[in-house]
Formats: sequence, structure tokens, C-alpha cells
Amino acid sequence: MKAKPWLASKWSVSEDGKTWTFTINDKAKFSNGRKVTAQAVKESFERTFAKSNRAKTFFTYDSITADGQTLTIQTDKAYPNLPGSLGDPLFVIVDVQSEREGRNFSADGPIGTGPYVVTSFTKERAELAANENYWDGDVPFKRVEVPSINDANTRAMALQSGDIDMAINIGPGEYSLFADNKDYTVTEASSLRDVMARMSQKGELKDSNLRAALIAGIDRDSYAKNLLKDTFIAGKAPLPPSLDYGFKQLKDTNPYDPNKAKTLLAKSGWTDTNGDGLVDKNGQNLSLVLYTYTSRPELTLYAEAMQADYKKIGIDVQIKIVDYTMIDELAKTGDYDLLVSSVVTANTGDPVWFLKQYWGSNIDGDNPNNGSGFNNSRFDELTALAGSTLDATIARNAIINAQQILLDENATIFLGYPKINMIGKSYLKGIHTSPSEYYVITKDLKKE
Repeated sequence: MKAKPWLASKWSVSEDGKTWTFTINDKAKFSNGRKVTAQAVKESFERTFAKSNRAKTFFTYDSITADGQTLTIQTDKAYPNLPGSLGDPLFVIVDVQSEREGRNFSADGPIGTGPYVVTSFTKERAELAANENYWDGDVPFKRVEVPSINDANTRAMALQSGDIDMAINIGPGEYSLFADNKDYTVTEASSLRDVMARMSQKGELKDSNLRAALIAGIDRDSYAKNLLKDTFIAGKAPLPPSLDYGFKQLKDTNPYDPNKAKTLLAKSGWTDTNGDGLVDKNGQNLSLVLYTYTSRPELTLYAEAMQADYKKIGIDVQIKIVDYTMIDELAKTGDYDLLVSSVVTANTGDPVWFLKQYWGSNIDGDNPNNGSGFNNSRFDELTALAGSTLDATIARNAIINAQQILLDENATIFLGYPKINMIGKSYLKGIHTSPSEYYVITKDLKKE
């Protein structure tokens, strides 16, 4: 994926990759009618860096300058995917001037550039109104309500009953209710998502043999085909086959083999000494805790299937369902054995950020998103190279080799890659499923 012109109508980069020049679309306006100038964009980016530590994980800059509609970003090193990084929602362009004039973005909603404006927001529901100053076409709806329905069954029922007009990511158990029904429009796309089980190396799972046993002990092919009814592709590597980063050539070092899993357990001293069906060592059964959440229906299905497969090789797994915000915190602290989640791998069009965030070495807290304890200097070198070289072939090969390190080191269980879906009532036109999953309520979504 590559960034496309929109708020920035065009851009260019210097030969050394350190100076980016963007031309801001001369037609663009904020929802309060104020013109979007390069100075306004500069202030918005500076606000993001001031408020979010995550911003510098995408890039760091030496200077940002504005002249009319021309914005220049000077970086400390080459960032080949900087336009893609700026497309991440973290860098959404807001009118900082309105904040200086007293608007509270948290309470009143931000002043942005999209077709709708936020009129109210809670954890349960967002309410939007048409942007009267929208600069890029007509806005089809006067008002849009966006309820947050985490439970997949409830989401499907709400769509069936007419309580909602459209839903995203209907689960495999309910998908057939809508797929061949003329009352609904169904769109699908290959996903950039990776459903994975992170393994914390702070406890028993610091043992590579044990991690390998956990990977070999589950039937990922069966999960995709039977449990998830072919709505998933079986997992193998960090990046899905929808991205051109060597999926076929990467070697899966631990395909499904329960006998191998048992051998690996025994090699590390885990055997069933008392005949209770569970492996033990020093008088203690091997018992692990798996955390996940419910807003994506496949995650609990995966968790339960893993629990059943692990029992077959003598491992007790307890499942704990928590709120997604807790998942994020657990990922940072490493206070888990297994952490099952669904992650977008190339939200900026480039997977380097994803690889660095989840597996880049966390030395003295400099990469807080990796609380797993996994560190590998060669992996760090390869991802640094991929994120800085202007040679696409070198970057691609570095990413492929970095992935193989994760497989060789048994760093994570890569469970599968979903197809994403968006299902709406047949009277809705312009439903479009984006692999990035960011653009849902657009000017093109209309009622006929």
C-alpha cells in the first residue's frame, strides 16, 4: 500500500531522504470554515508530538516549516515511508487555533477536515453531524450514530433487527445469515491483520523449547478451515500473505505436530509423573494463563481451541477475558503467559513500524509496547535497515529475514489472518471495505 494525495495534493523528497516537501490542498477547510494552511498542519503535527510519546515511534524531525501551502519536514535520518506514517490516525489534522481560542477537544470534539463532525462521544456511542464546510464533495447524512457493540452476537442481532444499518466484522458464526441475503450488501477484503498469541518470556516461557511446544501443539490449519469456516488463512509468519514479504518462502519451524510438542516438553523436564494427564516438574503442573478480549469474535474461539489442544499435550491453560484497554497494559508489562489479540500489521502501508513495536528490543523502557522480554540484536539491525534504506529490494529482504528470526526464536504464535467484512442494509450504497480499516463513514456512503 502507498499513501495517496488528499489533504496533501502532492509531495516530494530529497535524494538523501531527509527533506520532505508537501503541498497542502488549496481547497481544504476545517469544519469551522477555516482554511487548512501549511502553518495549520505544522501546528497540528507539533501538537501530536507534544501530547503523544507514540508519535516518535513513527519518525522524529529536526524541523517543520510552513510557507503558504508548502510544508517542509526535515528529519534526522531517512524515513522512506513518511507519507504513509502521516496517514496513521494519530496524525489526524486538527485546528489547533480553535483549541487556543478555548475549544476543549475532549469535551466538545475536535475541529477536523472530514465530512462529519463529532457532536458527542462516550465509550458506548459517538454522534456525528454533517460538516457544513466540507470541502471535498456533498455530505449525504445530516446525522450519524455510531454505537460501540463489542459482543459479536449482539452486533449481528442489532443488524438483523434494524437497530443499526451497518456493521463491521461480523463473526464467522453469523456471517452466513447475511452473505446470501438480498436485504444486505456484503463486502470483503484481504486483511492486513494478524491474530497472534504473544508469549511472555518473564516466566516459564523464557524456555525456547516450551515456546516451540506451544506452537507445534496447536492445529492452526484446522482452526482456519473448520472453526472459522474458511474466513481465515492459517497463520505462519508475522505478516499476512496479502503483503508481499516472503510468506511462501518463510520456513515454519513448528508446524502442527503434537508428538513433537510432547518431546519438546519432556526435553525441558515437563512430563506427566502422576498420571493426571498434565505434565509437571518439581511437583508443579504446567499451568498457563491466556488473556484475550471479546470485541473480535474469533479471539475467544481461538482461545478455547488452543485450550483444548494444549490439554491434549498435558498443558493446563486458563482463559481470562478482559477489556481491551487491559490487554494494552498487559502487553507493556509482560504480566501474562499468552496474550491473544488482533493487530493491523501495515497501518501505514509499511510493516516496519509493526515489527519494531512488537518485537524491537525494549532496553530500559525505550520500546514499552514490547513487554514480552524478547530481544534480538540482529532483528533490530534488520528492521532499522528496512526503515531507513531508500532501496525497496533491500528493505523487502530485510523484512523477510527479520520475520524468519521471529520464527526461529519461537517468539510468538501466529494464529491466522482474517478476511475483513462490512455488512450493511441493501439501501446503503458506497460501502467500501478498506484493508487498513480506517475509512468507514465516508462521503461516498449514501442511502438510496
